[in-house]
Amino acid sequence: MTEMVYGSMPARVGEPVLPRWWRTIDKWSMTSIMMLFGIGLLLGLAASVPLATRNGLDPFHYVQRQAIFGGMAMVAMMATSMMTPQLVRRLSVIGFGIFFVALCLLPFLGTDFGKGATRWFSMGFLSFQPSEFLKPFFVVVCAWLIAAGQDLNGPPGKLISFVVAVVVVVLLALQPDFGQAALVLFGWGVMYFVAGAPFLLITTIGGLVTAGGMFAYANSEHFARRIDGFLTPDVDPRTQLGYAANAIQEGGFFGVGVGEGQVKWSLPDAHTDFIIAVAAEEYGLVLVLIIIALYAAITVRSLWRLTRERDPFSRLAGTGLACMFGVQAMINMGVAVRLLPAKGMTLPFVSYGGSSVIAAGITVGMLLAFTRQRPQGEMGDILFKRGR
Repeated sequence: MTEMVYGSMPARVGEPVLPRWWRTIDKWSMTSIMMLFGIGLLLGLAASVPLATRNGLDPFHYVQRQAIFGGMAMVAMMATSMMTPQLVRRLSVIGFGIFFVALCLLPFLGTDFGKGATRWFSMGFLSFQPSEFLKPFFVVVCAWLIAAGQDLNGPPGKLISFVVAVVVVVLLALQPDFGQAALVLFGWGVMYFVAGAPFLLITTIGGLVTAGGMFAYANSEHFARRIDGFLTPDVDPRTQLGYAANAIQEGGFFGVGVGEGQVKWSLPDAHTDFIIAVAAEEYGLVLVLIIIALYAAITVRSLWRLTRERDPFSRLAGTGLACMFGVQAMINMGVAVRLLPAKGMTLPFVSYGGSSVIAAGITVGMLLAFTRQRPQGEMGDILFKRGR
């Protein structure tokens, strides 16, 4: 009976927290995260200097700030990854409540910084984007609701999670921030699918999303402008997409050389949304493939470890976080090469931004917590014992 409960990994009574954390953490994923952050600082040295020069600041002002934000993100990641799934759930309930209220207050107290979308709170010396922090907490809360709904005599968790998802998506669409809205809906949809959603229901939701997109295109100038820009066969070389496309072509396989790129002087968002264009121009396809491989390694490895997790809540929450993290990276890079419409979405750990990098640290910290090897064992242990 003891072997069935504890599986192939026996508990070590009295083991200190740090050694236990190091023994159970996914070291490959954590190494990949550290490498992405290091690449982000390297690219920041090139991409942010022109912006600092235009603003009359020290050339490495934004790099220094990114290093500070990154340090905070690493602390948040380490602290969160040491938590138990139950503690992550409690933290997420509190965090979701706080940032949901912040999201509701954005239309009244937020600012758009001249970008046409009210997404930030500005306090003069700093600003933050509540939707970035809301995403990981939302995923964990919805995973908890869906898992609770699978219990005997449990609450209608799937229905409640759907209502929560719709409310959050509507609030994001009102900013407007259709990219984050789509990402949140995708994260919920993945968990709902893994939990065993009927195919008819998934098809219905897909139809509703399509109808919502058509409605947004007809009623939102912001949304229509981005879709039209994506669908047009000709790209204006003076737009951000035009500059990015040209930079990627100029970079070739090995790049034009460190510091020799020109796109960073033309793109206003070279250090944030289009930083992959800077990487492609100066370091070439080689660095871009390394970045893609690192994101793929984190996502695929996390999903692989979660297949052996027997706790429904941990499995659902980890799956939602891993897929949302990987898809955000895919969307950012897809926009740069014009495979997707412009979304205004950062590249996790690589793009500049305090909210983005700290929220990414919390996200992967939760993911590392859910993918840790825990003494309660794996689903395969029980199946193996029953088959003997």
